[in-house]
Amino acid sequence: MKLFVDNLTNVDFSYLHPQRGLLGESWLVQLVLDGRLNDQGMICDFGIVKKAVKAWMDKHIDHALLVATGLPRLQHARQDGETRIDWLYPDGRHFYCRSPEQAITLVGEPDINPHTLAVWCKEQLLALFPDEVQGLELAFVPERIDGAFYHYSHGLHQHDGNCQRIAHGHRSKIEIHLDDQREEALEAIWGERLRDIYIGTRSHLIGEADGMHHYRYDAPQGEFELKLPAQYCYVIDTETTVEQIAQHLAVAIKQEHPDSDVQVRAFEGVGKGAIAIA
Repeated sequence: MKLFVDNLTNVDFSYLHPQRGLLGESWLVQLVLDGRLNDQGMICDFGIVKKAVKAWMDKHIDHALLVATGLPRLQHARQDGETRIDWLYPDGRHFYCRSPEQAITLVGEPDINPHTLAVWCKEQLLALFPDEVQGLELAFVPERIDGAFYHYSHGLHQHDGNCQRIAHGHRSKIEIHLDDQREEALEAIWGERLRDIYIGTRSHLIGEADGMHHYRYDAPQGEFELKLPAQYCYVIDTETTVEQIAQHLAVAIKQEHPDSDVQVRAFEGVGKGAIAIA
């Protein structure tokens, strides 16, 4: 007997890609439990399944930076409640992140993809369930997006929750209307401009030298620091909430199309986002 839960939750996170570097992602979580029936005629109560898996995902995956420990050119260390990541891009450029340890998850795999992450999570999740549950299948599934989208990472200095983490991210759709007409070509242009991007807040940018950006801030969870090549950064004047990102894009597009009414629907991961008009 098997029990399945489709779209149990979704996780928004960033990870280090072996070629592309810091990459924001949003994946749906699919789960199948294999086992025998208990005295109540069920493998496990759906409420228990959903609560346990979501809590684990929220703690270890969601709004975290995931780093595969088998990644080439990687050095990592944990000390005094912090995790430090040093990594080199294939061309030798440098990536550095220092965060409270709960903000960075070290994954014992050669790289991060839906399959390797599911394998790494599987045994840890199986331990959450009663003896009737004898097997578990887990799948991470990217949202199907037919139009333009972009991968972005960011951190919200003023947020009380896990959004304060300096390098978490999303894979997000973007929809642009000019004078109430959908502009898919313009969406593709902005999707490419923001491809594999770190959206930074100007007040967090404490240094620009040798083609690198250096960000740092203090937040309730601790001190956060990030260094990466400037070509992968897009700096705005405000905090990088989805509301402020949508407003920034609407104003920027209005400057390019001053005679049109502009509406931007900027998504933050799966099924949520903000609308801005200029």
